[in-house]
Amino acid sequence: MSDMQHNAWRKGEYVEVAIEEINNLGSGVGHAPDGRVVFIRGALTGERVRATVIKVASSFYVARLEGVITPSPYRLPDDAPDCGTGESCGGCIYRHITYEHELELKQNYVKNAFCKVGLSDVVVDPVRSTGVYAGYRNKAQYPVGKLGGKVIAGFYATKSHTILPASGCLLQPPIFSDIVRTICDFCTEQNISVYDEQSGKGLLRHIYLRHGQVSGEIMVCLVVNGDAFPKADALVAKLTADFPAIASILLNHNTKNTNVVLGEYYTTLYGRSYIEDVLCGKRFRIAPDAFYQVNHDGAELLYSIAAERAELTGSETLLDLYCGIGTIGMSMAGRAGKLIGVEIVPTAVECAKLNAALNGLENTDFRCADAGDPDTLLSCLGDTTPDVVILDPPRKGSTNELIDALSDRGISRVVYISCDPDTLARDCVRFRENGYEIGVVTPVDMFPRTGHVETIVCLYKQ
Repeated sequence: MSDMQHNAWRKGEYVEVAIEEINNLGSGVGHAPDGRVVFIRGALTGERVRATVIKVASSFYVARLEGVITPSPYRLPDDAPDCGTGESCGGCIYRHITYEHELELKQNYVKNAFCKVGLSDVVVDPVRSTGVYAGYRNKAQYPVGKLGGKVIAGFYATKSHTILPASGCLLQPPIFSDIVRTICDFCTEQNISVYDEQSGKGLLRHIYLRHGQVSGEIMVCLVVNGDAFPKADALVAKLTADFPAIASILLNHNTKNTNVVLGEYYTTLYGRSYIEDVLCGKRFRIAPDAFYQVNHDGAELLYSIAAERAELTGSETLLDLYCGIGTIGMSMAGRAGKLIGVEIVPTAVECAKLNAALNGLENTDFRCADAGDPDTLLSCLGDTTPDVVILDPPRKGSTNELIDALSDRGISRVVYISCDPDTLARDCVRFRENGYEIGVVTPVDMFPRTGHVETIVCLYKQ
């Protein structure tokens, strides 16, 4: 028997592990006696912990944290504020550590992403933050189910579709929990059915909320597997009486047997089909399916850094790709000669046009096209060559074809805003190959307590 086999752990075995680092999924990382890596969710760098082995693979183990023998100085005390479902929910992977250490971890995450693709020479700033790490989310989607005969709504447990009742998520405004509880109690009293993923039957699928932080306006959207909602007038009367800030109550009709939350069609039950909010001094109309940053104050910080990197002097043509409802571009429109926004979602483009008019911006032009498709994009631009491009793609990042097209057009500055450091680093390699200098990389903590981090970098054509 080899030493490795002799030292191997078995599933269910009780072990002690020295934690060497923590990854961006919230797991402490150590090594077993046989050399295999051990992942233990909730363990911190420098700790010695007790754990139970729950998975054995050829190159690693996964273990469940049972207790801390030697605690990390970064671990929060046991009496720190908590929501009660954090362990099962899995969303707040850094809920047990100091916020200062979380920012250090996120800076290292971004650094490592660039090192892995051979860009270790790139400078990565300390993470910028508003300092607020609770109650910052202005949007939430709650799946609906039943428990003990009562309608519940909450969040899916990690790697499952088991619903954990929403019991005061610390990332969201407290009023969200109150609204959700009121809707669930109403549905229980009125015996309104809830959607069953297996059978495809049942009415109420999700409760979807949005909040304008400055305006105070709240949108309530009920996602239903059908055409109508029983006793809708009574529910509207109850919600608007209990929560005067509600400006919009909608039904979203999703009758497809799918994991996609929202369907294509909406019915307005009360108020407007949108809410409004103020961001970077501009007023924005927000449709239910339009992209709007979930952290208002974090977005203002992010956009201010993006504006610094854009270095606009008042005469440039600014191209905002993946522009959504136009928030980033319009926050800079006053410093540009002309703003062109490109977005593939037609309702978002209409919202962007309305938002420009709402703010009296006459130097804007929003177009519906696929920003990631160079042929469509170049056809959309015609003979116009922008001076500066704002690139804010989805998590999968940009495409080589788009990067090549921007380079071929001779775009002098590309301000890249990314929600995934790994795809950003990958794309920066392509930009460098196309003759761009990579500026200072600045992470911004838009999603405190989670493993996500937003990042900004300006790429300069040489």
